Amino acid sequence: MKRIVSVWLPRLATDRLCRRCAEWRDEPLATAGADGRRLLLAVNRAARLAGLRAGMTVADARAVAPGLRLAPTDPAGDRALLDHLAEGCIAYTPWTAVDDGPDSGEGGGLWLDISGCAHLWGGEEALLAELLGRLGRLGFAARAAAADTPGAAWAWARLGDAGHPVLAPGGQQKALAGLPVTALRLPPEIITGLVRLGLKNVGDLYPLPRAALAERFGRIVALRLDQALGRQDEPVSPRRPVEEPRVQLAFAEAIAGREDLAAAVRHLLERLTGLLECRRLGVRRLELAAFRLDASARRLTIGTSRPSRDPGHLFRLLAEPLAGLDAGFGVEMLLLAATETGSLEAAQASLAPAAEGAEGGEEFTRLLDALGNRLGCDRVLRFAPRQSHLPERAVRCLGPAAFFPTGEGWPAARRPLRLLLRPEAVEAVAPLPDGPPLLFRWRRHSYRIRRAEGPERLAAEWWRQNAPDRDYYCVEDEAGRRFWLFRQGFYGEGEGPRWFLHGVFP
Repeated sequence: MKRIVSVWLPRLATDRLCRRCAEWRDEPLATAGADGRRLLLAVNRAARLAGLRAGMTVADARAVAPGLRLAPTDPAGDRALLDHLAEGCIAYTPWTAVDDGPDSGEGGGLWLDISGCAHLWGGEEALLAELLGRLGRLGFAARAAAADTPGAAWAWARLGDAGHPVLAPGGQQKALAGLPVTALRLPPEIITGLVRLGLKNVGDLYPLPRAALAERFGRIVALRLDQALGRQDEPVSPRRPVEEPRVQLAFAEAIAGREDLAAAVRHLLERLTGLLECRRLGVRRLELAAFRLDASARRLTIGTSRPSRDPGHLFRLLAEPLAGLDAGFGVEMLLLAATETGSLEAAQASLAPAAEGAEGGEEFTRLLDALGNRLGCDRVLRFAPRQSHLPERAVRCLGPAAFFPTGEGWPAARRPLRLLLRPEAVEAVAPLPDGPPLLFRWRRHSYRIRRAEGPERLAAEWWRQNAPDRDYYCVEDEAGRRFWLFRQGFYGEGEGPRWFLHGVFP
């Protein structure tokens, strides 16, 4: 018997935003469109308690709740999240799909075909309880229902008794009779027309002739009613996971020599890159699985900083781990899969490579890939400037895939190449009121200053009101060692100034 689960996420848009910042969950939060009227499209629970509803103008909403936090609507982000949740529901059934039907605009839904799967979880109620509990732990408000038909499950998940989410087989006609006609997934104008005629509940439509309904409202009312009651089939198209590009090679006799394995891997790389070229993709992560005669498998994984389908480059990255592969009594099959890919369009070759400089960029990318696979991609970083006057906040680390110009420049003033992880307090002797230090003590050693340059006053961002200004000095001691110190505070104010060492010049 066919059994369908409908999952309803009534606050999907705002729940997605609250997952980024948990503090927003207790504040009035809404999303708004970019049209001229600026209407609220989704509101969270705190906003509803404050009296806000989807469809209100932003001006009216701010009048009701002055502390309203507003975010732009992101349908693409909501859809991507639904796709991700549908993929996660494969743990309950292999047949999952995103519900593209009419919703309030602020929520979303999923379909699960659990036919033959519920007994693995102890029954349908146990499956739904586990599913809703998992969504709740992820930060989503959700409701779900199981029924014989998608229409009945959809209606009961949104308008039915949440305490009894499972409709008995064949019980959809009795269960839906008391629900409003909005349970039939009809356009708003048709719902308005039915209500004006006094047809407020689904049960009011049962005795009416189908021909009369079709003449007045079109075929949609009879179609939705028959689909919900199971008189007409409504297929649910499951989402199919994207098949990762992979190639394999089986051997008539097991091989164990390094030269044989290398030749086989080269052959597989040629086939795989040809397949990727047809799909306009490049490798980001590559996995080689070697299946041995003793029924065990050995796996090698490499990654690239940018999508690539150069078989020579990929083989060079695989060569070092392949040399250490333990073939045991022999390898009977090799499987090569691009477990992560990225878009890679064909590029026009230049007739003047010296003028283009593109070759140097390609060589740099290959160097990054080699370093990343040997040391770990998380250990290959570059420093990039960030807009902040405070030195510890003016630098950010970028990964191998972000080795591109950022559009922000480094400060023109001289800075030490080595900054301490945190500024360390030092004891300093300096003339009043704001002269450079003459002597300072750091880590139990004293340093007498011979030359000093400064001060350079640096202040935090205007919204960091608790961060005092700093006066920085470049100083050199009698041994020629150069340091970067700063004074925080001024003489005659509070506890007086404090000195810190922030960096060391080479």
